[in-house]
Amino acid sequence: MQCASNNHKLSIKLDISLCKFRTQREREREMGSGGGEAVVVCSDKRMGTGITIWNIDTGDRLLHIPTCASPARGLVCLRNQFLVAAQIHKPGSVGGGAISMWKLNKPQKPIQSYPLEAIGPLSCTKDGLYLAGGALSGNTYLWEVTNGKLLKTWHGHDKSLSCMLFSDDGSLLVSGSDDGMICVWNLISLLDVENVESLPSPLHYSMEHKSSITGLLTTSGISSPVLISSSLDGSYKVWDLVLGNLMHTQVYPLGITAVALHPTKQLIFSGSIDGSIFVNKLEIGLVEDYLVGAEDHSPVLKEHNGSVTALTFSKSGLISASEDCTICIWDITSFEIIRRFNHQKGPVTNLSVIPQSSLLPVSNHRKLSNALGVSILDKYPQPANSSEEKITLFPSCQPSMNFQTSDSCQQIYDMKKEGTVAAMEMKLETCLEDRMRATKMAKHVMEMNRHLQSRLLDLMESRLSQPKSSEIDSPSMKKSKTVMLENPPLQQEEEQR
Repeated sequence: MQCASNNHKLSIKLDISLCKFRTQREREREMGSGGGEAVVVCSDKRMGTGITIWNIDTGDRLLHIPTCASPARGLVCLRNQFLVAAQIHKPGSVGGGAISMWKLNKPQKPIQSYPLEAIGPLSCTKDGLYLAGGALSGNTYLWEVTNGKLLKTWHGHDKSLSCMLFSDDGSLLVSGSDDGMICVWNLISLLDVENVESLPSPLHYSMEHKSSITGLLTTSGISSPVLISSSLDGSYKVWDLVLGNLMHTQVYPLGITAVALHPTKQLIFSGSIDGSIFVNKLEIGLVEDYLVGAEDHSPVLKEHNGSVTALTFSKSGLISASEDCTICIWDITSFEIIRRFNHQKGPVTNLSVIPQSSLLPVSNHRKLSNALGVSILDKYPQPANSSEEKITLFPSCQPSMNFQTSDSCQQIYDMKKEGTVAAMEMKLETCLEDRMRATKMAKHVMEMNRHLQSRLLDLMESRLSQPKSSEIDSPSMKKSKTVMLENPPLQQEEEQR
């Protein structure tokens, strides 16, 4: 009888396991086995609108996360595992200064952080270690995501921050404001936590744009990385990211509200305030302060009835979002719409593309080796000499402060109380993983340092090899194209020459 009872219990457990397995398989089947891509959108209309995630290939809605309203460029995806959003609590204003974080494969109640003031644009490094936010006051904040530590806060702009961007290698931070100012900051100097009250100096800055910065992106250039900036002044500009030299300016008759670069074709797409999307070939390596107008034969995509609010790329093509509450996926070859999504809950302010596999649950055997977690973000920077400060490069097992699963931490604690060998082995494995992560972090900082040293040497060489004034006046160095836009300061400079 006892044997029959045990067999019956085992049968029930197997049935429950099979049921869970089928549920997971059904979810994977709905998401295309996790091999496709999904588009993430949100609005700033009201908190109840939330975040919506669609299957790009089928158009099916995969997930809806309630209670989120984020300003333009205020939503980022962290390591394809977490969504981080600056929150709006009242329509038309960034109030309360809240930043919410959701885990994509388990989007339950978010971790809420409350910075010192309202945050607008956000940006994170590709490895997900650092998060930067810009405030309406012009202040900039830099956090270490894994432990929530506020590494630095400083007043970098006189006007509200409108854009934030980390360079591809994570060594530079670029910020843009409503007055058209662009600043490039050295991340290594920002990470100097010995004096958190010190004000950092930008590597270089520019006031070439005459209106609010609406887009920032980087790409590789001929000799150094390139920065592309767009503005409501109706132009996008191409810069040498390290030296700060202006290499190209493209002018349009309308204010530019978003910008995106094709990953392989060197085509730049500029969304405008009337819903048009201009297409031009990216020019790199031209003479400084080069200024041209939009060419008549350049393609213009016209399907939106409201201002273009966001542009990005997926495997399917270009994705555009607009104030007309629609999201369009474009075929880059034919410039025709492949699919259209209607976001009836409000104008789309943020757009992101994630792999569908990010939405799938993580199996138990991967929980211990899961990637870095996130913590509640500090409101105030902690002094380096504080007796209460704990220097932690990577997250600890604290379920109240971390999105990492608490099962493994509780399991270690329970087995440790029993004094089992398995507990010691599991604890040793966790310590080794933390040590490997710390070593990787140290190597990353050293690589950034070497990268910046190399750029500084290039800067010195370029200054030493600048042509003499007689060479600049020679016909070979004169600009070869016609100026299409009146620019009094530029004309005065030509008259002086």
